[in-house]
Amino acid sequence: MNNWGTLYRMTIFGESHGPEIGVVIDGCKPGIPLHENDFLQDLKRRQPGAEGTTPRIEKDHPEIVSGLFNGFTTGAPLTIVFENSNIRSKDYTPILKQPRPGHADWVAMKKYDGYNDYRGGGHFSGRLTLALVAAGVIAKKMIRPIQVSAQLIEAGGRKNISQAIQKAIAQKDSIGGIVECIASPMPVGLGEPFFDSLESKISHLVFAIPATKGVEFGSGFKSAGMYGSEHNDSVIDENGTTKTNHAGGINGGISNGNDLVFRVAVKPTSSIAQSQKTFNTETGKVEELLVQGRHDTCIALRVPVVVEAITAIALADLILISNSGQSAYSAVQK
Repeated sequence: MNNWGTLYRMTIFGESHGPEIGVVIDGCKPGIPLHENDFLQDLKRRQPGAEGTTPRIEKDHPEIVSGLFNGFTTGAPLTIVFENSNIRSKDYTPILKQPRPGHADWVAMKKYDGYNDYRGGGHFSGRLTLALVAAGVIAKKMIRPIQVSAQLIEAGGRKNISQAIQKAIAQKDSIGGIVECIASPMPVGLGEPFFDSLESKISHLVFAIPATKGVEFGSGFKSAGMYGSEHNDSVIDENGTTKTNHAGGINGGISNGNDLVFRVAVKPTSSIAQSQKTFNTETGKVEELLVQGRHDTCIALRVPVVVEAITAIALADLILISNSGQSAYSAVQK
């Protein structure tokens, strides 16, 4: 389905080349000061423009159509929409008979019996992350004083991101990357055992970001090769501060008061400028396909702000769950 959350609930809608995309947020606390300008900084960070990103640039102007009155949230469902205008749908006609390797074209066609909007990837497009970023802007207000920061720390297996991107462009190829996210200061007690653990809530949203293929918390996969004596985080004061943070700020699915630290693996963009081979449904043969359209060489460049958004959304939901009846701000102060 297209909705997520227990108390801070959101529903995303729209397609890449449809008239508009947007998000409906239910559970937003009343009385939060909000203006369309509040969205602009994070929306700008998600936009293309840097080397290695798509030349498709939309205005991405948020229009708040419900849940806001006199500059404050009302507590009613908050709806935010964005217009799509810079589209070239004809570029996607070939994928009707030749699904792009690595993309959702084939499964979308089969799952929806051919009725799916295939243009620009339709509802499977990274364009929909715009809705996540918008929901994250409000969530960031709700979780204060917690601050969430994410950055691309590696691309194409290299720490020198610029060199990796230039090489991929020269080869008419694409690369992935690793995004690291840190949230601080964290309270103790966010998350529930097992199914609604802090890791579970965040991971659920991580995999709502197109192109994500993995997530690790703290030392992550490296912990499999460590001794317990190495991995255990020694508590050094009455606040629960630990000498190391191999756990990434989580024990038993619950925040322990140390920084929340996790990393997200982003795969290479499926649409590349090289000719590829894929099945042709008209001829029944595997044939050459040169993907048209405008695509990112490294989509991971635009993912950090989306990871920040989904982290804030998960934290806002868990704060409301843990402290129903109290303001999120007061809950975090405890």
